[in-house]
Amino acid sequence: MNRDYIKQVILDQKEIYLNNSIVMRDFGLEDHVNYCFVGIRRTGKSYMMFQQIKNLIGKGIPINEILYVSFEDERLLEVTAEELNVILEIGIEMAGDNKKPYVFLDEIQNVPGWEKFVRRLADMKYRINITGSNSKMLSREIASTLGGRFMIIQVFPYAFSEYLHAIGKEKDYLRILSTSDRAEINRTYEKYVKYGAFPELVDIRNKREYLKGIYQTIYIGDILTRNNITNDFAVRLILKKMAETVMKPISFNRLANILNSAGAGIGKQTVINYVGYMLDAYLLFSIQNYASKLVDKETAPKYYFMDTGLLGLLVIDSETAQLENLIAIELIRRYGIENVFFFEKNVEIDFFVPEAKMAIQVSFSIMDDIATKERELNAFEKLRNYMPDTECLLITNSEETDIDYNGIHVKVVPAWKWLLEK
Repeated sequence: MNRDYIKQVILDQKEIYLNNSIVMRDFGLEDHVNYCFVGIRRTGKSYMMFQQIKNLIGKGIPINEILYVSFEDERLLEVTAEELNVILEIGIEMAGDNKKPYVFLDEIQNVPGWEKFVRRLADMKYRINITGSNSKMLSREIASTLGGRFMIIQVFPYAFSEYLHAIGKEKDYLRILSTSDRAEINRTYEKYVKYGAFPELVDIRNKREYLKGIYQTIYIGDILTRNNITNDFAVRLILKKMAETVMKPISFNRLANILNSAGAGIGKQTVINYVGYMLDAYLLFSIQNYASKLVDKETAPKYYFMDTGLLGLLVIDSETAQLENLIAIELIRRYGIENVFFFEKNVEIDFFVPEAKMAIQVSFSIMDDIATKERELNAFEKLRNYMPDTECLLITNSEETDIDYNGIHVKVVPAWKWLLEK
């Protein structure tokens, strides 16, 4: 590809990050660290790089020392691995005085053989940030290819605080006093749960159609096409069952039996593979039973969707499921997926975080349902037999109180308030 042509594309692409308005996200990114941003589609991975670029410019780094290239540009679809070095040469030329440019490569996986080039830049002490679409570039592949040279950051849809900032609501809602303020935060929270928190969704009126588009892109591109799956029916049935049982553990054997009874005719290993593809695409994530044996931990976890809006596409009357799913997302955002569990051993606890010594039950409402209230509180009491020093938290849709139950203090908090608490 002609060098001058490539240079013109790079110059044109400066408009992407110079003229795009950015909602700064709450990520504690460090200087002198190479980052790889991964996550579900449309969650803002490219904008994390734009945020990095804006920070550099704010610190006085000249624009000519920043090399940003998006390989989604149709003019660069034929770039080869050999021509990546031409792009680097152009960046050095633009930086001047033999300076090393700050390198940002968006959707780099579109260039076959990109791995060795990126590894070489990291070894040469360039500061480099990369992103890749889930269909071709997944975190486990990055980790093995780049061998510890990058810090991998999972980018989630907006946290509730980020969502409020993005829509221009900057009040301190934890200190609200007025009835109108309380009504406003409740309305906003309900929309946040129902439609989810993809950044671009904020400015879109027909949110459900937008969500359908994201879902179809992930379903067709990142799951079916990437993995050469022809049994579309089996994949759709698995996802439907995952959505319907999002609050309960489900085993591979159970899924295989469901598919076979529906005429899908696939074995357990194929089910395992299909579920793995869904996890790789960041459409789903799983948490394990803290109290179970290792084999059961791996084979019968709970599955949640990476965005509550996507779950809502697959489930009718999804309010309760979306509420628990939302809490699951926030917990793995705060503590990391490897530190969040459920607890099931003669007692069912929705979420258990060992490092915080915290147990969480999620219930849409307890005030008007004595049986539900008693069940949730009784679960905390039973858990104390195993974990006597555990903090007990009951998250509801809108109710708030404190309960002392048989010597156990239980804090009941509405989800919107818990999401905003640090």
